[in-house]
Amino acid sequence: MRFFLDENFPKSAALLLKAAGHDCFDPRGTALEGAEDDALLAESRRMRAVLLTTDRDFYHTLQHRFPDHTGIVVIALKKPNRQAIVDRLDWFLKNVEEQEIPGRAFQLRDSKWVARPPLPNNSSEQDGAEQPPAR
Repeated sequence: MRFFLDENFPKSAALLLKAAGHDCFDPRGTALEGAEDDALLAESRRMRAVLLTTDRDFYHTLQHRFPDHTGIVVIALKKPNRQAIVDRLDWFLKNVEEQEIPGRAFQLRDSKWVARPPLPNNSSEQDGAEQPPAR
């Protein structure tokens, strides 16, 4: 799978992704650094990459304006830190099937996660009890 890191996403996530055999693009240090959200989503779509971010706007607004995206994962924690964000990403990679990601936006919270549109089990919000506690 290919992933696109938003600037607000920890760089250390790239290590996790690459160790799991995924491709990863980080716009920091490129012409895309500082680009508007629309431009980042457009580039992730062009690259056919899942967008990783902590910016809730991608979940609440942008995914509706661009429904043909490759996938958006928003990690929205009450007390975010680098390790907690990477831990949530690791949980996501282990618990969500690759074929369920395209065209969906996921919001991973402290103890729950939501997918829009809902996953095939007809539940849009899932208990995240199996997730590691936030740090």
